[in-house]
Amino acid sequence: MSDAQPPTRTDLDAWWRDAVIYQVYPRSFADSDGDGLGDLRGITSRLEHIASLGVDAVWISPFYPSPQVDAGYDVADYRDVAPEYGTLADFDALTQRAHELGLKVVIDLVPNHSSDQHAWFQAALTAAPGSPERARYLFRHSPDGPPNNWGSLFGGPAWEPVHPLTGREADRGWWYLHLFAAEQPDFDWTNPEVHEMFNDVLRYWVLEHGVDGFRVDVAHGLVKAEGLPDDEVGPDRWADGDDEGGGRPKAPDVGPMFDQPGVHDVYREWRGVLDAIRPDLLLVAEAWVQPPSHTAMYVRQDEMSQAFNFDFLKSPWDAYHLREVIETTTGHNDAVGAPTTWVLSNHDVVRHTSRFGYPPGTSTERGIGPGNPQPDEALGLERARALTLFALGLPGSAYLYQGEELGLPEHTTMADTARQDPTWLRTGQQVRGRDGCRVPLPWSADGPAYGFNSTGATWLPQPEGWGRFAPAEQDGVPGSTLEMYRAGLRLRRERGLGRGSTEWLEAPEGVLAVRNGRTVLVLNTGDEDVALPVEGSVLVGSSTPSGPQGVLAANSCLWLDV
Repeated sequence: MSDAQPPTRTDLDAWWRDAVIYQVYPRSFADSDGDGLGDLRGITSRLEHIASLGVDAVWISPFYPSPQVDAGYDVADYRDVAPEYGTLADFDALTQRAHELGLKVVIDLVPNHSSDQHAWFQAALTAAPGSPERARYLFRHSPDGPPNNWGSLFGGPAWEPVHPLTGREADRGWWYLHLFAAEQPDFDWTNPEVHEMFNDVLRYWVLEHGVDGFRVDVAHGLVKAEGLPDDEVGPDRWADGDDEGGGRPKAPDVGPMFDQPGVHDVYREWRGVLDAIRPDLLLVAEAWVQPPSHTAMYVRQDEMSQAFNFDFLKSPWDAYHLREVIETTTGHNDAVGAPTTWVLSNHDVVRHTSRFGYPPGTSTERGIGPGNPQPDEALGLERARALTLFALGLPGSAYLYQGEELGLPEHTTMADTARQDPTWLRTGQQVRGRDGCRVPLPWSADGPAYGFNSTGATWLPQPEGWGRFAPAEQDGVPGSTLEMYRAGLRLRRERGLGRGSTEWLEAPEGVLAVRNGRTVLVLNTGDEDVALPVEGSVLVGSSTPSGPQGVLAANSCLWLDV
């Protein structure tokens, strides 16, 4: 999609360039001991399901020891497993079984902040102001109030006073920075000790436990602007006056705390650390940055392997906008010789099966609850299946979020009293947050917790009727969402679409048509059936039935052999 010649790269044969990677959220995947929390043994017991889809790797969200203030993204120990999830031996067994099934293993790395229970932060609180222990985090002295006007992404100010934690007079007027919950203090990445610690963590998980790569949390946030100047957003990043229907926050990922040039020095350092072990190790950036040219800077050859394509994830159900995002993001990645990723759901956003059940452009960034307008479930699933199938036919890599292969919707009617997301609590119950996409999976049509475990306990409530989405209800059923995913992934691999190229074809308004080798992908974002813009035999379709020959149904996608 770009005429520019990409730079010469040495990683053109790396497995991750066209990999499809399946995200597992451990708390909600499968529970082996019945305590209501998913665990590593539960994941291992369901790896065959993941492998049967035809994916290449599994990415496991944090499983480290943690107080679980932010569902494990507050890490207390980067070299161990939380007891509620299992042991290091359980992790090694999971990795061994995954490798036996042909699956790579990618784990989450959380380098922007630690838990306040991490040994380093506890030592910092014990130590005096100005000590080496405190220099690992962003402590600042400001007697008259917070050091600047920054707000937390979870709501409220981003600075926490130290004196109430220690009770020492010497700590009056001292604060520490937390871009997320107060229990998640930010590291100071100008400190060499922080660099050394994370370099060792990378080596540890690869050399001691055989992982194949890392998803880097808040990859754009490690380095802050020198002097920590005020930003234009202010201390409440959610206060935009739009509390109804899931309104947007005020530019949550912009300002002097994000996308600073110094982050690239960190990733060049990490690339060197990993290349010295094995050059094909994956680094994928969670970097919510704008414009797309900035995202591409994270995937230059001497930095990271991939960055999540959040512009694609945020695209409305609109052919013009989708084409613009596909062309723009692919063009910028092509310019640096990097693959583009296609992602529609993860543990931080409303599931795309529900997002697409609203009129295009409707914001769901505040989450959805029983008091909000509810999505059209059938329409949302129809559109989600179509765009997923279309994305799986594009060159590059793709990410799937657990349960999307089952067509799981968001839990949009969860009782507010059941919510655990710190965003819900820190915004004074104005932003419902992310619990709706994190509900434990259904593995059976009935029984305790729909097969999530044997006791019926779940850390978040499952909606009534959840069992109708279970794999057993869809396995071998023609036209089911599960079988559509399997067919699309099989054809993607057989036809080499992830390593292919794209050519836009003429199509009616509201329709996208792309040729990738011998395969043409056609997507109809309109509400009316249209004549197919090209001739060919149908390989797979998102709608059931696929409709009369030569016709592309509304809100559907077809792959054609041409």
